[in-house]
Amino acid sequence: MKNDVNVLIFGAAGFLGTNLVQKWAKERPSANITAVDLMHPFFQSTRNGIESIVKNKKSFPKIHFIEGDIRDRSLLKRLIPNADVIYNCAAQTSHQHSFTNPVFDASINCIGNLELLSVIKELNPRAKVIYPSSSTVIGKATRDTTDETDREDPRDIYSANKCVAEKYYQIFNWQYGLRTVVLRFANLYGPYGKADPLFGFVNHFIHRAWHDQEIKIFGDGLQKRNVMFVDDAVEILWRAAWDDHLIGQPYFAVHHEHWSVKDIASEIVRQFSRGKIVCIPWPEERKRMEIDNAVISGELLKKTIDWKPKYTLQEGLLRTKEFFVQNEKGAQ
Repeated sequence: MKNDVNVLIFGAAGFLGTNLVQKWAKERPSANITAVDLMHPFFQSTRNGIESIVKNKKSFPKIHFIEGDIRDRSLLKRLIPNADVIYNCAAQTSHQHSFTNPVFDASINCIGNLELLSVIKELNPRAKVIYPSSSTVIGKATRDTTDETDREDPRDIYSANKCVAEKYYQIFNWQYGLRTVVLRFANLYGPYGKADPLFGFVNHFIHRAWHDQEIKIFGDGLQKRNVMFVDDAVEILWRAAWDDHLIGQPYFAVHHEHWSVKDIASEIVRQFSRGKIVCIPWPEERKRMEIDNAVISGELLKKTIDWKPKYTLQEGLLRTKEFFVQNEKGAQ
């Protein structure tokens, strides 16, 4: 790939998108990075984060930010033709909100992806197209360990729409030869993570601990989860731009560590030296969405590109704490 590669990142002001913009800017200073985000108030986009990166012209001179909507076909037609690598991190990511407004969820997580893929097919089929999906497309596990051979059985609207979007990327690869990559992430945490529990429990727990507040756990908290520091996630996304072995099928991009929800909370409290854990009964609407143990194997991805995560939970939490300290009160 050429040195002055053109990178297009949708959802660039979100948690994953902001960290991905930073990764590209640091690893490839010669890259021309176009960062696009809707900046909708609901998504709590990390405006301060993306703006500080874009304004730092001394360190990151080749980043251009556009406030725009992935569903805007005219915008897509303007941006896509010159892109070498395209990431779609734009998504409605709240499981709960997907029930409140399922049509809004589908408009972004389904229609937005179809608009994107259709324009890429028409105007730039040579581009590498990378889609961060979710491990929750699987739903409740039917085996002790889940991998890519398990069938999808999503339990909420968000996960169902992410599952549908995955199929779009596969179909556009099969039928039209688009160079699509689908990576299923699970429970990412780290700098620029959102405090609202609607957008993930680990970052929510971290914010509660930082402000020395109660961390509320539903039930006994013994259900297991994969958790991964966001730097490991963006490393995979970075490598996906250069490695063609990931084109085609979905891959679980997860850490090999598995922690119970309660142990994750306990480790956060220990690392931050703040916060208090409180167990409360399951709210009925949340219990219906609960998937119990979710032990996921990332072996296929690791074998395909010889990758393994760099950070343990303790190391990732320490780096997150350092970010909070440097940014005062963890303000996003």
